[in-house]
Amino acid sequence: MSAPAVSGDSVIELSVVMPCLNEARTIGDCIQQAQQAIRDNHLAAEIIIADNGSTDGSQQIAAQLGARVVNVSQRGYGAALMGGIEAARGKYVVMGDADLSYNFRDIPLFMEKLREGNGLVMGNRFRGGISRGAMPVLNRYLGNPALTAMGRVLFKAPARDFQCGLRGFSRQAYERLQLRTTGMEFASEMVVKASLAGVGITEVPTTLSPDGRGRAPHMRPWRDGWRNVRFMLLYSPRWLFLYPGLLMMLVGFAAGLWLLPGPQSVGHVTFDLHTMVYAGLALIVGFEAVSFAFFTKVFAITEGLLPPDPKLNKLFKYVTLEVGLMAGFILMAAGVGTALSAVLHWKSTGFGQLNFDATMRVVIPSATSIALGTQTIFSSFFLSVLGLPRKNMN
Repeated sequence: MSAPAVSGDSVIELSVVMPCLNEARTIGDCIQQAQQAIRDNHLAAEIIIADNGSTDGSQQIAAQLGARVVNVSQRGYGAALMGGIEAARGKYVVMGDADLSYNFRDIPLFMEKLREGNGLVMGNRFRGGISRGAMPVLNRYLGNPALTAMGRVLFKAPARDFQCGLRGFSRQAYERLQLRTTGMEFASEMVVKASLAGVGITEVPTTLSPDGRGRAPHMRPWRDGWRNVRFMLLYSPRWLFLYPGLLMMLVGFAAGLWLLPGPQSVGHVTFDLHTMVYAGLALIVGFEAVSFAFFTKVFAITEGLLPPDPKLNKLFKYVTLEVGLMAGFILMAAGVGTALSAVLHWKSTGFGQLNFDATMRVVIPSATSIALGTQTIFSSFFLSVLGLPRKNMN
């Protein structure tokens, strides 16, 4: 039995959006679950099936049950959902997979939290209950906990079930997030951006049942897991570039300073010029990583991938192109000056054989300083280019 049709002039409070790709065995039951929740709770709602190219008659089943079918030509989980959400007319949206793994009778739980003013309401399967065989052991005890932990550490996301596909959000919050990814990363992008943008996030318990389609799922645990890990790292320049870079710079600088007077021993192990070379390398590579952190952050903000960062704006009021150029030239001058002192020492010997140990303790810091100065100058120019205001061509 289908839910009563909502006229075009009626105010729709809720849109239930289900992505669909050959879900003929389960789409009908999912729609009827949602319809029951809508009837029992007297919701002004619509059901949208975002079809991603089904060839098994899923569209016809959905239409016969009173759902609105939206055909989305661009393939991908995120693309299907974005197509369905764009067609939605409700103030709120609840999305969930059409494979009977989620219980759409839980819609009232999401609506209660959305009406309280939360921008994003996540389902939590670990609180609600996971049926036997509904989630692979590896996903349950490794994959999902690891992705959730990453999200909580990297983005301070309050969600404790980062990958739950049953979730609700307000239309206003969704438009604010400007989601971009068209694949399985869509689920992570929503939580990440909501956390960064300060959108109110809360959770409700929901259940997870075995997939009812009787075939292999579209999801590939290892591939999709890595895509989500990669996405979260790319959206966190601090953890991908900044913190590792600062650590390398600190270690390289400390080791180089320690070895500057001469060889140093720790127990029976002696560290000398070879270690000093690698200390200089760590300093240079670390500086590159820190630079990439700023490049990535500025680019992501200007392209709308990340929200503006007040701390970064405040920093750039003082760290301008001119300041960067001055710091770069000072580093280069220090390196060149040190190199000249080494040449003068060489000249004093008649350009003959040098004391390798003494000379290299001057040459290594000199080369490192010149390299850092050059990188500082180029990085300053590149950051200025990235930060140039430009017209949005979309």
